[in-house]
Amino acid sequence: MLTLVDNGICVIFLIDFAIRFGKAQNKLQFMKWGWIDFISSIPMLDTLRAGRVLRLIRLIRILRALRSIKLLVFYIFKNRKQGTFSAVLYISLLLLIFSSITILNVENTDESNIRTAEDALWWSFETLTALGYGDMYPVTTEGRIVAAILMIAGVGLFGTLAGFLASWFIEDKNN
Repeated sequence: MLTLVDNGICVIFLIDFAIRFGKAQNKLQFMKWGWIDFISSIPMLDTLRAGRVLRLIRLIRILRALRSIKLLVFYIFKNRKQGTFSAVLYISLLLLIFSSITILNVENTDESNIRTAEDALWWSFETLTALGYGDMYPVTTEGRIVAAILMIAGVGLFGTLAGFLASWFIEDKNN
């Protein structure tokens, strides 16, 4: 199954490489870094997968993206209500995804009751929303640390969301 998924992802990256290569103004300049993308995207050749490590070097290019943060900050402060709502939704979604992945990886003991991705997602959702049914809970120290962080973040995020919705209803009533 993992090989099939990996090959599918490689095909997607090969298509992405072909599109970016086709759109490149200067093909030779593009291939300065593009050859790493091409070689590491070829499926079923384990010897060429070492090229994926070289792709990490390209992460340095992300520093250029930090300039784009100025635009994001401008958007958030341009309309604070919409910006706050968007930020809360995105942060909640990211917390849900990353806490699910993390809890699934750290709860790997026999006593754990979080065994599948579905269990991890359900546990993360009920913990983030402060429902906490108690049907699933972390048993490892690392899992409890993840739970504590998720609880604190969930209370803050849902408090912000509740305040936003309350002000939205009051504002509509006054207009």
